[in-house]
Amino acid sequence: MSGRVLSRRRLLGAGALGTGGLLLSGRHRLNRSAAFRDALQGAEGLHMRAQRLIAGDALAREYAEAQMSPEFRANGNRDVADATYRQHADAGFAQWALVVDGLVRRPLALPLSALKALPQRAQITRHDCVEGWSAIGKWQGPQLSRVLAMAGLLPAARYAVFHCADRFGDTPYYESIDLIDAFHPQTILAWRMNGQPLPVAHGAPLRLRVERQLGYKHAKYVMRIELRATLAGLYGGKGGYWEDAGDYAWYAGI
Repeated sequence: MSGRVLSRRRLLGAGALGTGGLLLSGRHRLNRSAAFRDALQGAEGLHMRAQRLIAGDALAREYAEAQMSPEFRANGNRDVADATYRQHADAGFAQWALVVDGLVRRPLALPLSALKALPQRAQITRHDCVEGWSAIGKWQGPQLSRVLAMAGLLPAARYAVFHCADRFGDTPYYESIDLIDAFHPQTILAWRMNGQPLPVAHGAPLRLRVERQLGYKHAKYVMRIELRATLAGLYGGKGGYWEDAGDYAWYAGI
């Protein structure tokens, strides 16, 4: 064995698996391939352990403003039909608040103004989508670690679950990460994109940016962060909408 870890970014960049090429066009074309799913799932545990052991707190690559993409497509849903969300959007999210609860000492309800008042991190990073495209954009917001510190995690907390306003059919969208990624310095709650307030198509008023993972982990329209000891019993039990519905890998590290 060469000892090289199978990288999601390498798979996406190559554009092919096995003897047959996979065109990177159409919604989630890659993940429709059994070979691609098997490759991701088979490498998931090894890749996760290797990144934790070798990469540690290593940062995802950051870019210069001159390298930003002229166009940044929106991944996933581009709007939300939920009536409460629409009311918040129509009011400029002035009365909206992020809920942080679950296994915390101090449940929070943080208005957007409070999140903007926290120390901010700005970063220019590359978004790699499982649909087969990439784009470089600038994101700004408080580090997730600061928000979790304000809430005070209980010892049993192991996962941060992001409950979102959008849905696919009757199923709410959600995602989750472990505390290692939650406390990584590049994991932020972005309310600003490319120097402007986050557009609705990109997840306004708040989206997760977890820069060392593929795009479907970057939950949009985040309404609530729940700290949990386990993902069992939560929707399909695999930790995210696409993990439940599309058999995506829970750990999507790149």
